[in-house]
Amino acid sequence: MSAADVTAAPIARDANEPVLLQVADMAKAFGPTQALRACGFELKAGEVHALVGENGSGKSTLVKILSGVHAPDAGTIVLGGVTGPDLRTPRAAQQSGIVTVFQEVLVAEASSVLDNVWLGVDSPLRSRVPKQEKRDRARAALAELLDRPPGLDTPVEDLSLSDRQSIGIVRALLRRPRILILDEATSALDIETRDRLFAIVQRLSREGVGVVLITHRMDEIDQIGDRITVMRSGTTVGTLARGEWNSRVLVQMMTGSDQMTEGARHDAASIAERTGDVVLEARGLQLKGSSRPFDLRLRAGELVGVAGLEGHGQTQFLEALWGMHSNSGGEVVRHGDNGETVVRSPAGAAQQDIAYVPRERRLDSLFSWMSIRENFAMPTMAKDRRNGFLSTSASRKRLESYREQLNIVLGDPDDAITTLSGGNQQKVIIARWLASNPKVLLLNDPTRGIDVNAKRDLYQLLTRLASEGLAVVMLSTELDEHIELMDRVLIFREHELFKELDRASLTRSAMLASFFGEEGDADGDRSAG
Repeated sequence: MSAADVTAAPIARDANEPVLLQVADMAKAFGPTQALRACGFELKAGEVHALVGENGSGKSTLVKILSGVHAPDAGTIVLGGVTGPDLRTPRAAQQSGIVTVFQEVLVAEASSVLDNVWLGVDSPLRSRVPKQEKRDRARAALAELLDRPPGLDTPVEDLSLSDRQSIGIVRALLRRPRILILDEATSALDIETRDRLFAIVQRLSREGVGVVLITHRMDEIDQIGDRITVMRSGTTVGTLARGEWNSRVLVQMMTGSDQMTEGARHDAASIAERTGDVVLEARGLQLKGSSRPFDLRLRAGELVGVAGLEGHGQTQFLEALWGMHSNSGGEVVRHGDNGETVVRSPAGAAQQDIAYVPRERRLDSLFSWMSIRENFAMPTMAKDRRNGFLSTSASRKRLESYREQLNIVLGDPDDAITTLSGGNQQKVIIARWLASNPKVLLLNDPTRGIDVNAKRDLYQLLTRLASEGLAVVMLSTELDEHIELMDRVLIFREHELFKELDRASLTRSAMLASFFGEEGDADGDRSAG
């Protein structure tokens, strides 16, 4: 079944549907930081209700209260007509019918697919569901969500990021929720799996399940949203019905300003003017033993996108440029002041001013026990030494510069990094590597989970840095991001460079056609740059 066969469409709703959930005057503080203040919204049976707002607006805090992770300081919750339901723990929330899929991929990587989808159901002493029923229900749920579901006994660590997130979604669906909360759950999914999820959401809606959708992708809200509640600085700004919103209205409500930041569009002449000498070159790069090798030349000042369906070699390509030995053949060469140097390891890449921002923030980038400042300063601590001692004021000053450039919402820089919203954590990590002054910046889906204005800030910053000579290679799962920002886009399919789309031929239809192996009108040459 193709993605087109399962693309969801909005369902006509009855305005008199019963209310499943009401939240009023909700407040929550973490020390001096007031995350929620007088927040409220309602969810009707069979409704897909989107919660939107900038990073730090309070969406995730509200979701964690409803999911039993946090207790509110004030406010009321009415669930199915019952005031003050027991939501003191995640298990209590699930027993009340509220099941959440979070943005962070929560799996036990060394365990099997089957064990992961039933994680948390069994007690230590006995299984609540017969073994064969577990297998049958898991297999059916996986088949509905995934075109090629993995075997039930497959270790989750062997799966792609999209499939790992799908395991968490299946885990939630097997709980048979009355209310399903998707907290940026689509940000790790490939396009086809996302569309299949939306078809499942519409089925659940017809069965009376209420769905809370948190996403920064406006096209997703337009596709399946019935109503939108907008949050700003911990408060509810307003609720809009389908037909009452557009991007400008939402940005105005989220920010309090009707000024939309313009994206970084550029033409062929401006691209040629800012690009310089070759700074990085891949020669005969082969991502798998059976895949066709290709060449790539990256020039100073270029913004190069990396795209394709999930699991077709994009991440391996970035890691190969970073010096990880995930490729089966070829070499990556850095062109610098001292001539050509083969990049053989991530440590060698760092010495050659190549920086890499991984996709999985929680596993690969965050030091959760450290402060915001310490997380930011990790690769640049050498700059902060004064007479053999570490100067925290120097790293604070450097962080402040990037806080302004990326609009990072934070309190005290010495607060724990975990006190920030996911989007602001991501911005700190991006700032960390920008502060190392790289010549080549490799970004693996860096805008996943950050809001529309934060994306615009990053686009503007990357465009400015490119004009100053930074070469950027950026994997993104958002088509519009490539179209808005990139000079050219490399499309990967079956671990091969399938096509390169230049600025003139870069359209949504051309990209999607390439994802599914259609040559289209663009040049299919496998030598890029």
